[in-house]
Amino acid sequence: MAELQSAPLNWEASATTTHPQVSSTLPPEVAACLRNARFLHLATCTNLFPHISLMNYTYLPSTPFSPHPTIIMTTNPSSKKTLNLISNPRVSLLVHDWVSHRPPTRNPDPAREGSPPPQATRSSLASLLLNINTSALSSISTTINGVAQLVDSGSEEERWCKEKHLENNTFGDQAREERGFFGQVQNASASEGDGGTSCFIEGEEVRVVLVRVKEGRIADWKGGVKDWTIISEDEERDRGRHGMVNGSI
Repeated sequence: MAELQSAPLNWEASATTTHPQVSSTLPPEVAACLRNARFLHLATCTNLFPHISLMNYTYLPSTPFSPHPTIIMTTNPSSKKTLNLISNPRVSLLVHDWVSHRPPTRNPDPAREGSPPPQATRSSLASLLLNINTSALSSISTTINGVAQLVDSGSEEERWCKEKHLENNTFGDQAREERGFFGQVQNASASEGDGGTSCFIEGEEVRVVLVRVKEGRIADWKGGVKDWTIISEDEERDRGRHGMVNGSI
């Protein structure tokens, strides 16, 4: 446990492709991370100016419209990220399975306020959540590169994606319980059955964004990295006939 509380002093060289793996499916740890995380960070770029957004999302191994691993998000049509996607559909995503709250440092800073707020320390469950970063539960983060597509408005694919996205981001009682642990949200309605997410998914003006996953990188908390690439099943079969082993290059 003492080892877990010390930051690593050395990182694996990772400027080039490291421990590459090639497969028609996502690495199991990446798929698990996408199934379990609540948010991801979406990076878009246009005219050499990057932009990052925190997003609700839905991960699906495939859809009726595509056999490839797909990530569904929704966006306001006039937002900066939407305009960036129209100009440049190449995106990068970051998702991780550890708690982002910063634990106490060796020399505590009295000027730094914690997040969640002090009210959270009154709950034993919240205290457990606050301390989870010091446990062995922390695992990986993964960067995912892909190509984004704005689904045609009014299409059957858009309707299907919104329905799946709403199902995956309707939290109900869980969202209200979290507000109780971490302080009451101002003007929050107790009758919100979806955690306040439906307005960002169901509105007529809301656009559906699909990201087809191409490749990525897994990093663990010790600084170890592993690169991976998604190929079609036909390409994977061709690689097998040429003697490739375990999807490695």
